[in-house]
Amino acid sequence: MLSGQTAAITGVVLDENNNPLPDVNISSGDKGTSTDSNGFYILQLIPDQKTTLTFSHLGHENIVLENLILSTHETFEFNPVMKADAIQVDGVVVTPTGEKSVEGITTLTPEVIRRIPGANAGVENVLKLLPGVSSSNELSTQYSVRGGNYDENLVYVNGIEVYRPFLVRSAQQEGLSFVNADLVQDVVFSPGGFQAKYGDKLSSVLDITYKNPLAFELSVNASLLGAAASLGTVSKNKNFTTVSGVRFRDNSLLVNSLQTESNFNPTFVDLQSYLTYRFSKKFHLNFLGTLSINDYENEPLTRQTNFGTLDNPMALLVFYEGQENNRYNTALGALKADYFTNDRVHLNWVASLYHTTEEEYSDIIAQYELGEIDTNLGSDTLGEVTSSRGLGSQFNRARNDLDALILNVAHRGKFSKDRKVMEWGVKYTHEDIRDQIRESEFIDSAGFSIRPPLPEFINNQPQDPFTAPIAPFESISAINFVKTNRLSAFVQYSEQLQWNKHDIYYNLGVRAQRWTVSGENVVKTQQTIVSPRAQLALKPDWKKDMLFRISGGWYQQPPFYRELRDQNGTIRPEVKAQKSVHLVLGNEYSFVLWNRPFKLVSEAYYKNLDQVNPYTLEDVRIRYAADNNAKAYAYGLEMRLNGAFVPGTESWVSLGYMKTEENIDNRGYIARPSDQRLKVGILFQDYVPTIPDLKMYLNLVYNTGVPGGSPNFADPYLFQNRLRDYRRADLGISYIFVDADQRYPKNHWLHRFKELNVGFEIFNLFNNQNSITNTFVRDVDSKLQFAVPNFLTARRLNLILSMRF
Repeated sequence: MLSGQTAAITGVVLDENNNPLPDVNISSGDKGTSTDSNGFYILQLIPDQKTTLTFSHLGHENIVLENLILSTHETFEFNPVMKADAIQVDGVVVTPTGEKSVEGITTLTPEVIRRIPGANAGVENVLKLLPGVSSSNELSTQYSVRGGNYDENLVYVNGIEVYRPFLVRSAQQEGLSFVNADLVQDVVFSPGGFQAKYGDKLSSVLDITYKNPLAFELSVNASLLGAAASLGTVSKNKNFTTVSGVRFRDNSLLVNSLQTESNFNPTFVDLQSYLTYRFSKKFHLNFLGTLSINDYENEPLTRQTNFGTLDNPMALLVFYEGQENNRYNTALGALKADYFTNDRVHLNWVASLYHTTEEEYSDIIAQYELGEIDTNLGSDTLGEVTSSRGLGSQFNRARNDLDALILNVAHRGKFSKDRKVMEWGVKYTHEDIRDQIRESEFIDSAGFSIRPPLPEFINNQPQDPFTAPIAPFESISAINFVKTNRLSAFVQYSEQLQWNKHDIYYNLGVRAQRWTVSGENVVKTQQTIVSPRAQLALKPDWKKDMLFRISGGWYQQPPFYRELRDQNGTIRPEVKAQKSVHLVLGNEYSFVLWNRPFKLVSEAYYKNLDQVNPYTLEDVRIRYAADNNAKAYAYGLEMRLNGAFVPGTESWVSLGYMKTEENIDNRGYIARPSDQRLKVGILFQDYVPTIPDLKMYLNLVYNTGVPGGSPNFADPYLFQNRLRDYRRADLGISYIFVDADQRYPKNHWLHRFKELNVGFEIFNLFNNQNSITNTFVRDVDSKLQFAVPNFLTARRLNLILSMRF
């Protein structure tokens, strides 16, 4: 027989939840292979003769495919679903009522991500329903985890670290999340106590896997907020797969519900592709490419915000002139090579290049009036300002430019034998940042220009004239050229043991990083950190299905560019890594209720932070003090119950309590900007029993208010007022014409669809007035400053159409 006369069987092995199963053994006589991390396999067979294949995986029943006959050059696709008599996750055996995780990782299905309603639908929209994740701005994809800030979260796509723009200051300017939900195959999230294989951040890890399609697929989604399309292709020999997506978003529907009336012209567009070519069973080459263009143009016109109490209602009227034009263009290209030496050794190499060019240009003149409101129900001027308590004007100007280039080269390896796993990795990162920041704010109130409250500007105004040139109330002007070189490495060892029929899993690891900061007018500085980490899990041999976990270690975050830049724009290379000692105790209890599976996950955690770099937060803009002059702590308790509250669906209820405070310069502990004490999140899915294709998706979020910030030059220890509680409900109703469970015959016009649904969403269902920040306005008569809330979006209706071919 000629060597070219062969046949092949290929596909993806899935578990009962339709998740890909890695490391499944496929054998046929003396031939064999195993599935990769995406559940994919391919095996060459002898054509034109009967063949028997066996699919085996620890914890699952074997699948035997008998009497298979393939013709010469035929490639047969077979995608089996393995049933579990017991499921094994990282070596911990549990019953099929609930999948366990020894790392405290939450797994989210792509279907849930795509269908849950929200102003920013996607991965982050679902994360915000988890008990330890907080965000009080529906326009933002940023989130804080267990008292951390937005810069303390790691995000990976197929093992490649991704970044977000540096200069974004308002959630309106964010546009699209980096993660394209249409391309997602798997999502795992760890809110703390994660393993050493993940990078040097203080709070969390979001690990995304983009899919390798098995056949041609095309999806199109459209709504009043924009449109998206994705395409998946597979070559004839199944060796080359591509998945690509393009998205467009327009936030006008949401922004037009704010208090500020404006001419709003945003353009948010991005393109992403993930390509895989399998040169052989042992060698795979992957490419991830992204391009994002965010062009934000805004011409504010007027604003009226009513606030105060029933006894003393107030209003802020603002009339604007000018406009702002911000551009954030980012591109990422990454190559990843996977080499499977044998069934035990997996090696990979990653090289990525991230480039962002960002511009913030604005000239906004705001003339404001602070006054009292007419509350007489029979008055023709009901709700209007009847008397003024303050008049003034404000001029904000910005000319900010940033050009950043980040290069990563990394190697990782994994050796597995029996129930022991050794992993290692090394990574080099080069960051080249070129930044020019020029911002100024002029304030004119009571007929004279207000100068900064600094000694050189003290004067008895307006009685005594000040003859010096007009000075801005606040200004920043700096040009920085900064380069950072980082070398990091990790090694970790994990093993599963049995002790008196109890399953025990442990993981021990350590990370290290050395970095050098240099640049123009920057003193070269070198620093080194070491971070040991450990996890331990116990699965008792009990009738009740329970898992106990404890994890922790030293987590350190070396400063990135923004953490090196102080509030005056000056680079401080001596800034040290922020340190945090984590301790996490967890329990997972799987049980059957109403003949349906449920799982209760509980975690208690404590963080002791040192060398803290204090920061202020306004909307989504973070500004650091660039000084390790604080210490802090965070502790909390979280509970999450998920399961089939309605048969055939998955819903959950989460509850979290958290407290975090910091002590700056030993002045005492005050609440950190992320101190959100109580969090309740509900994700509920339902359908009409008589019309099962009519489905409802509801997410509810309640957060207690976070600190509301302080005026310019004010002492934060004197301003500890909080924003109002955040309450939001988003409702989605859709009718499913076609999905995996309902297909049509060939002669029907719906046969070409794999999925088709239409529906609508109601954002902010109960029209709650949530606020994100305060604007501080001074009353001329009393000289008091009022904290005027900046409200978020009101109730809005969105129509949606989703198709998949």
